[in-house]
Amino acid sequence: MEEIRPFAGPPPPGRAPAVPPLIWYAAYGSNMHAERLACYLHGGRPAEGERDYPGCRDARLPERSAPVRLPGLLYFALESRTWGGGMAFYDPRRRGSAPARAYLLTIGQFSDIAAQEMGDGPGADLDLAAVLRTGRDPQGPGRYQTLVCPGTLDDVPVVTFTAPWTLAEARLNAPRARYLRNLAAGLTDAHGWSPRRTAAYLSTRPGAAGHWTVDALLAALAGRTGG
Repeated sequence: MEEIRPFAGPPPPGRAPAVPPLIWYAAYGSNMHAERLACYLHGGRPAEGERDYPGCRDARLPERSAPVRLPGLLYFALESRTWGGGMAFYDPRRRGSAPARAYLLTIGQFSDIAAQEMGDGPGADLDLAAVLRTGRDPQGPGRYQTLVCPGTLDDVPVVTFTAPWTLAEARLNAPRARYLRNLAAGLTDAHGWSPRRTAAYLSTRPGAAGHWTVDALLAALAGRTGG
């Protein structure tokens, strides 16, 4: 597992943070699954999904990927337009850690993935100056419009996106099995987790807890239940 060097705080007054040509995009939800991420890069519809994606302006695969842990907590809320049921969000202000997969991407690729998460098309690069300066930048009220920089990996910034609200303010909703299968595939690919460890983790996240048991989720991950 690669270690993220924690965010060091804002630069000295008068010194703007340098925005590098590449960043690490830390995926903590279904994009941990490389095949699902490919639909954001190349365009298309993910397996079991209900939505087509236009893809990025730059469809190249990531130069590298690495398993990481983000400080904070994963939870499920709202209603996914692709999978139905709750979708993954990340609260960096809660205690704990969330396994994730970091992809080395261009600023344009990261921007286009974020746009597609919001239901928009690719086309405009995000301004990362504020998030690299402060560690957090709410760029809008939307579900994935708040940028978070927890630190660096190999001296390259790690950036992800989540909701502007906290876990305490979230409208929790249980995720569907087909969505959790993508998260499980990503955890297996990136972290080498067993099905039982994966089920124990996902079934205890807020929104899933109380709806999914470990055994029920194990069966769902094996494809023995629908949706």
